[in-house]
Amino acid sequence: MSDLRAELIENLDEAEWEWLIPHVQRDAVILVALELNLVDVGVAIASDRTPSVQQWIDEQLITKPTTAQLGEWNRDATKRFNTLIVQPYVLVQEIIAA
Repeated sequence: MSDLRAELIENLDEAEWEWLIPHVQRDAVILVALELNLVDVGVAIASDRTPSVQQWIDEQLITKPTTAQLGEWNRDATKRFNTLIVQPYVLVQEIIAA
């Protein structure tokens, strides 16, 4: 399991909104709430930890982007996200400008 975590940590990246659009179009983007650790979510999904993942879904801590969010991101060419690919998904967390 630690190998998976190490691999996911290595694959953490930052992406511009524009780079994520093709993944949104194929319905592969999952928005992860800021209060969750992106790597923890990635490990849970990759390890099929269904109870944890279902709890986050139920609490709306991991969701598909809403139409309103997509519209907002499309209007902000500078929008950036922390990203983690856990095939077939792209997990993203908004980077909130200070």
